[in-house]
Amino acid sequence: MKKISFLLFLSAVLIACNNKGDAPNVSNIRVDIKLDRFEKAFFDIDSNNIAQGLLNVRSRFPDFYLDFMQNILGVSGDNNDTTTLSVTRKFLTSYFSLAEELEKKFNHTSDIENEIKQGFQYVKYYFPEYKVPGLITYIGPLDAPGVALTRNRIAIGLQQCAGRDFLGYQSGEVQQMYPSYISRRFDREYIPANCMKVIADDLFPDKSSGRPLVEQMIEKGKQWWLLDKFMPTTPDSLKTGYTKRQLNWCKENEGLIWNYFITAENLESIEPNTIQNYLGESPTTQGMPPASPGNIGQWVGWQIVKKFANENSSLKPAEVMNTPPRKILTESKYKPK
Repeated sequence: MKKISFLLFLSAVLIACNNKGDAPNVSNIRVDIKLDRFEKAFFDIDSNNIAQGLLNVRSRFPDFYLDFMQNILGVSGDNNDTTTLSVTRKFLTSYFSLAEELEKKFNHTSDIENEIKQGFQYVKYYFPEYKVPGLITYIGPLDAPGVALTRNRIAIGLQQCAGRDFLGYQSGEVQQMYPSYISRRFDREYIPANCMKVIADDLFPDKSSGRPLVEQMIEKGKQWWLLDKFMPTTPDSLKTGYTKRQLNWCKENEGLIWNYFITAENLESIEPNTIQNYLGESPTTQGMPPASPGNIGQWVGWQIVKKFANENSSLKPAEVMNTPPRKILTESKYKPK
């Protein structure tokens, strides 16, 4: 009996630790999620009859077909167009083996669907009028978006989800586009967070480009703060893209990081290279120890927004997101030790 009681206590502790803050109960919020698999139909096209195959795919996915053909493959999508036919044939041949590999990895997707569904339950809790888009997977060229919001879908590019150890990501050509510190995130576990990121951006687009560094840090920090609201139990490593070691380094050195910004850097800078150093993708932050992550400015902005939101707990998420960054900075009284 004591052993059972201990296990029940341990389970309760683990559940409590996995819930950040006072996440609302959203289990009764209805969200219908269906993940369509565009790539399955596309790679079923008979290479000896591509025109008919494209017609079949278009009839099955009329709302996504032209998005894929025009924006991903860069052709008209007209199944009588010779360029469309030749590009499609070449793409099918070049990516068929990748499609086979991805089919093995994604033969079941219920875990992904369930996590995205829960994310949308939180979205609907905070923003009841938001129209939940459909979900669709596709396979495109490796430089195609990993996740994108189309007219009425979240399109998930599985070509960026083959797994961090996928040999295709290790080639010199791909490493030039996606160095290891980026391609290590090309895995299925990142898909739900990436989907919720595009929703956060759809609700509150980042318009901070060209503004001073500190304002951009806070505006981008808002995006991660809102992501916390949509995914309160998802590990921070999946939401930020940092490794667990990098996250620990940031938490342990928060005061030193902020002190660096206010003493060694001009927070009012609009210099592109400065902005890129603190808010761009990189293996580490130039000027900081090698243990630091890239894009550390967004992490600092996130801490500032969290401090402000905690100090103003009566504000709704929309109110926090619409608060000017200078007001957030001043009222947060952010001074980590």
